[in-house]
Amino acid sequence: MLKNLLSIVKPFFKPLIAIALILTLGFSHADNALAARSGGRIGGGSFRAPSRTLAPGPRTAPGGGYYGGGGFGFPFLLPFFGFGGFGGLFSILIFVAIANFIVRSFRAVGEGVQEAEYNNPTVSVAEVQVGLLAEGRYLQQDLDRLAATADTGTPEGRAQVLQEATLALLRHPEYWVYGASEATRMRLNSAEAKFNQLAIAERSKFTEETLSNVNNQRISATDDNGAIVSQDATEDPGEYIIVTLVVGVLGQLELPKIESSQDVRQAISRLGSIGSEQLLAIEVLWTPQASGDTLSTDDILAYYPNLRLV
Repeated sequence: MLKNLLSIVKPFFKPLIAIALILTLGFSHADNALAARSGGRIGGGSFRAPSRTLAPGPRTAPGGGYYGGGGFGFPFLLPFFGFGGFGGLFSILIFVAIANFIVRSFRAVGEGVQEAEYNNPTVSVAEVQVGLLAEGRYLQQDLDRLAATADTGTPEGRAQVLQEATLALLRHPEYWVYGASEATRMRLNSAEAKFNQLAIAERSKFTEETLSNVNNQRISATDDNGAIVSQDATEDPGEYIIVTLVVGVLGQLELPKIESSQDVRQAISRLGSIGSEQLLAIEVLWTPQASGDTLSTDDILAYYPNLRLV
């Protein structure tokens, strides 16, 4: 009886083992996908046209000519000519009036273009990402301290954040493993949407923002004892740290295509040189931030496919 039962079950035994292995691996990967990926965030700014008034052009008289002239440009010529030369003079006056009209029309168009260019100037939206070995975890501590103390409510403070963040990255070149960059030039009225798109795409990769300082609004996750959750330098770190810099800058900003560590250095340095007058908005994002969180090679492949080995 038992022998007959085994003979019936045996054909299904191997498929059942295979299904069990598939389910085990599937749930294992699901657990990894649901693992905490905490993130830190520093940022602020806005996409607004600078406020100024255009320098006034030459003053005109009510008739349309410049001061010192009338509507036709030379109204005081008539008393000096007799009626005999009226035909030639009339033709000259018509020509001057047409020329004056054309000059004023071109000036009005030029001022309109200048006003439009000022109200909707060229803006560059750029992103630089650096993947570091987690042995460079002191970078996380630098960014944690920056988030706790930075003034993100003023242009000067945000420029200082960008300089400090780029300096923190430049101090750890021996840990650079991955890199990526992009810069897009567009008009101001389209730049904010692009900036938000890049920032939200990176923030969505975090399961929680455990430390944040945006426009001087500070948020810190705390543990059961009320202490700020942060990476402990004595703990065994995860495999990688990802730092993302997103900026909106007045004017044109060109970044190198990342193919080597030298390209990473050049891209970071260019961002660090941006002054407060040019910097419209900034986001500094990094993961992991909280203690105990890790970022593995599988996470890099899944969430940061754009990164290139350097």
